[in-house]
Amino acid sequence: MIGTVLRKPRKKIEELLKWIESRPGEVAVWRTFPPQPPTFGTWPALDARLMNALALRGIQRPYVHQAEAIDAALRGKSVVVVTPTASGKTLCYNVPVVQSILENPASRALYLFPTKALSQDQLAELYALLEAVEADIACFTYDGDTAPSARTKVRTAGHIVITNPDMLHTGILPHHTKWVKLFENLRYVVLDEMHGYRGVFGSHLANVIRRLKRICAFYGSSPTFICSSATISNPRELAEALLEEPVELVTRNGAPRDEKHILIQNPPLVNRSMGIRGSSLDETAAIATEALANNISTIVFTRSRTNVELLLHRIRTSLKARSLPENQVAGYRGGYLPNERRAIEKGLRSGQLRGVVSTNALELGIDIGSLELAVLHGYPGSIASAWQQMGRAGRRQGTSAAVLVASSFALDQFLASQPSYFFGASPERARVNPDNLYILVNHVKCAAFELPFREKDLFGKAEVSEILEYLEEQRVLHRAEGRYHWQADSFPAEGFSLRSATSENVVILDVSDPARHTVVGEVDRPSAPMLVHPEAIYFHGAKAYQVLELDFKGMRALVKPVEAEYYTDADLAVRLEVLDEFDHAEPWGWGEVLFASRPTVYKKIRLSTQENVGYGHIHLDEEQMHTTGAWLTLPDSLSWESWEPDRKSSALAGLAHLLRATAPLFLMCDRGDLQVHGMVRDPHFERPTLYLADNFPGGVGLAEAAFTLRKALLDSAWEALVSCPCEKGCPACVGALGSQIGSKEATRALLSSLRGLPA
Repeated sequence: MIGTVLRKPRKKIEELLKWIESRPGEVAVWRTFPPQPPTFGTWPALDARLMNALALRGIQRPYVHQAEAIDAALRGKSVVVVTPTASGKTLCYNVPVVQSILENPASRALYLFPTKALSQDQLAELYALLEAVEADIACFTYDGDTAPSARTKVRTAGHIVITNPDMLHTGILPHHTKWVKLFENLRYVVLDEMHGYRGVFGSHLANVIRRLKRICAFYGSSPTFICSSATISNPRELAEALLEEPVELVTRNGAPRDEKHILIQNPPLVNRSMGIRGSSLDETAAIATEALANNISTIVFTRSRTNVELLLHRIRTSLKARSLPENQVAGYRGGYLPNERRAIEKGLRSGQLRGVVSTNALELGIDIGSLELAVLHGYPGSIASAWQQMGRAGRRQGTSAAVLVASSFALDQFLASQPSYFFGASPERARVNPDNLYILVNHVKCAAFELPFREKDLFGKAEVSEILEYLEEQRVLHRAEGRYHWQADSFPAEGFSLRSATSENVVILDVSDPARHTVVGEVDRPSAPMLVHPEAIYFHGAKAYQVLELDFKGMRALVKPVEAEYYTDADLAVRLEVLDEFDHAEPWGWGEVLFASRPTVYKKIRLSTQENVGYGHIHLDEEQMHTTGAWLTLPDSLSWESWEPDRKSSALAGLAHLLRATAPLFLMCDRGDLQVHGMVRDPHFERPTLYLADNFPGGVGLAEAAFTLRKALLDSAWEALVSCPCEKGCPACVGALGSQIGSKEATRALLSSLRGLPA
């Protein structure tokens, strides 16, 4: 329920920040960015109707990045625009698209957005421009919500079709014969939020684009791609990996900016020797409450659905205790009904709502009006995402601020102590591996379903003759007159998701009602042993479920709803075996590895305090996965043999903990995307070895990146270690205190020696 809130401000942004600074704990970083005036370019030759429409919308001149991007696109050059949130990237693709249709009414454009909400928001923006143009240009969304009765009109009459990669994969490309007008005349493809297409999702999208370009070539078109991205260190590399063609890079931002403050707030140290800090959840709720109490419009970001509900409850309770309206703040996450989310977005735009607590669902450029403060509960997983979330405040005029409240996780503490990694040029590199065999085979199936392959055809730049022969042997394809034709009864695009490496998912079933089992959700097959093992607590839609049975044969996990104040975290027993070495740089190497794992025990972690409140045993068979890995083998020169066994294991475990924490900063991945394990005596090398392996079948490029960035990884691990204020070891550096996981002294000695070796 959205209600009326107090309108009279009692505290300005600067006063709020001073209040934060006065609280227990420490403001680890406070950066002030001064106002920035606009830098303008000039319009290329445009249709008079478009120029007039832009003028009516108050756009007299383009910013310099808009001018550069529009010019490149109109010249037929694929382009990627890398500028901050709210810098006007939308115009970079709307102008050339509309211009092409005004020049040739048969021209078509395809917009790909990662979420439905963003698609709807961009549609509204585009409608406003088209209305001002006063030309007959039809624009439609095409997704799972599009009514069957409207689909024919979209296919035949739509000049601009707005969709998402998943719908392109399952609903458009396999049915291209119904989209002849689109594919015959496709001039532009827009790829928004490109930095989000990395890892498995990005590897899938690269193959979807291969299929798209293949169909376009069949119909005689060759579209230009216009991409937008948040700041990463390799935007051109990523764009060219996704598109398999050269792109022009636009990075000079011409948009104006008002004054902005960015703080990293660290909760107080409760126990210095053990490195234990106060609750980041409590600190986040306190800051948001104070802001809302002083009529400062606020957005709070947190990584999990559960934390959305916890923070919302705490903020509302605190507002009520201060006799303030609690309904001025709402939650926003997956699991809310579409009409609920639209109402929240409308309430924020109108000012009826002054605050929202969200997962990354509101990270992207959905218009939610003018917000003055963004509060991040913990590091969101990548610097690109952090800047996106911080950019949600200050999209309009006036001073704004963003506060990152550091959690106890090692990477949060590392960024608090080493802010140059956050405020400098982004070290993050987005990686994709389109030729991952598991992913590639699935898309070759889809492509063969869409159009036959000739014997020597490439798929994009990939040589697929062996895959075609294999699929023929499996009687999926039939070869006749030098072509491979689809012959299976199945519909291949529906057989796998773009969000996972394999086509197998474990379905989660609520069996509390014997008469009717209800589907709760699903997890990918590789993640199932860790997430839905027997006795695990699985959260979905803020509801807790306990796993009763994990049935791999039936690909299902049986669960029942429970009241739980804790979640479970499984520990893996790991075995690694090197199968092939691709490159070597003593003492490092990388190649193909067998990753064998079996969850052995699980910890019960209290939701409110993150403390360990118990454990249990897991009884599952060993899982095996072929993937790619980088490894560090300790050389004889380290005098390792003189160390006591406990010191060896503590040092190696401590280094693994540090790399597990800091490597995602460079590899632009989540902690769970990378497996980091050390073995005191590795069976293959017969020496102490530390592995960094992709947690996906076939790998998606993380291990290769780790090998390439090996010096930076060791340097960042060292900085995280020496900057930590604890005495003997803590979760922010080497893990738990002392020899339980890692010893700070032993890890320091090992890391110091390794950094002294040639890179």
